Parts: sequence; C-alpha cells; structure tokens
Amino acid sequence: MSQSERQAVADEGFTESEVATYLRSHPDFFERHLPLLRSIKLPHESGSSTVSLVERQVSVLRQRNDELEKQLAELFDVAKANNQLVDHIHKLAIAFVRNPGIEARLEILENALREDFGAERAVLLLFSGASQPPVARPGFVKSIDRDDEALKAFSTFLKSARARCGSLRDKQKELLFDREADSINSAAMVPIGEGAKYGFLTVGSRDANQFHPGQRVDFLGRLGELVEIALDNGR
Repeated sequence: MSQSERQAVADEGFTESEVATYLRSHPDFFERHLPLLRSIKLPHESGSSTVSLVERQVSVLRQRNDELEKQLAELFDVAKANNQLVDHIHKLAIAFVRNPGIEARLEILENALREDFGAERAVLLLFSGASQPPVARPGFVKSIDRDDEALKAFSTFLKSARARCGSLRDKQKELLFDREADSINSAAMVPIGEGAKYGFLTVGSRDANQFHPGQRVDFLGRLGELVEIALDNGR
C-alpha cells in the first residue's frame, strides 16, 4: 500500500491493522463485493506490471503447492532411508544370531558397517577389562584402558553416553583413525553398553555433511544396543 493509500485509510478512521483484522474475520467479504475484487490491482513481483488480486492469490497458492510437494518428497526420502536402516539392523541381528562366536560377529559387524551402512571407516574401541574379544581385528577393533589419558578427549561424550553425530577434534581422530585421521571430516559415535560400559563404536566419513549434529540418532542407539548384546553373548 502506497503512502497516499495509507493516509486515505487513516483519514477514514481505520488503521491498516484494523482493516487486515476485519478481512481475516470476514473471509467472504470479497465474495460479497466482487466488483471491488476485480478492480483491485497489485504490483507484479518484478515490478514491471500489475496483476489482479485473484491472479496473485493463484500465484501464491502455486508457490505454496510447490513447497508442500517438495516437503512431501523429502518426507518420503526420509521414510525410505529409515526403512532401509530398519532392514539393515534386522539383517545384522539375524546374522549375529546365526553366528554366536565373537570372532565371526566382529567380522559380520565390520562388513555390515561398510556394505550396508555406508561406512568409509569404522572403529570399535573397547575398554580393557570390560569386553576383550579373543581375536582382534586390526584396523577395526582397538583396546584401551578406561583410565587412559587419551580418552580425556572424549570426556563429554563418555559422560553423556549418548549417540552423537558431528565433527571430531584432532586428538579424537588421531586416537581412532591413526594415519587416516586427516581424511575424516564427520563421524557418528555410538556408546556400547549402559554408560558406555564396553566402549564405543565410531563410523567416520570424508564427507563433512554425512554426519551432522542435526541428525536423528534413534537408529544409532538401536545399533549400539545390538552390538552390546552381540559382544556380551559372544564372549
């Protein structure tokens, strides 16, 4: 509304806010005043011409429809990804049941993380004395004392003992990924056991956006519970 139009409304004793409130309260106003509706013109978005109020409403509705379609497509993608995760976790659980030995289960877990969960790099860090598999898997399973100074870099994570996603600090990457530390730009960390009793699993990626703080971690928690049972029963 131009300055002159605002002044005209003010001269009639109404404010813009009052006019807007009245129209919201009487959505059939323009139906009862069709000539007025047809006469109203609004500046085009480009500013080069004018369009009728109806044309502008249609344009707004189309834009809103496009936004809703995009949101719906994103929800479908999320649902599809969640279904895939459920299938992968179910597949992993069945494999653990069929292979009770700890050595076999560690191999199954490492392969599943790489093939089904898309892990570029994964490390299962186990605390000494809590759970020590009889057969180590170099590059995947690491053992460390719970009181080791190096674990101070993970103090906040271990205190919360909750799955998290995001970037890792240099000291964290060095402990977990050794020579590949510089190539890991995001990671998901999953505590194993209540209070991270057994240790934790870390899945790393070169993609900085693969694991970000805004992600849901529900399925990571389920994975941690499954790994805990696999380690506990497989010893």
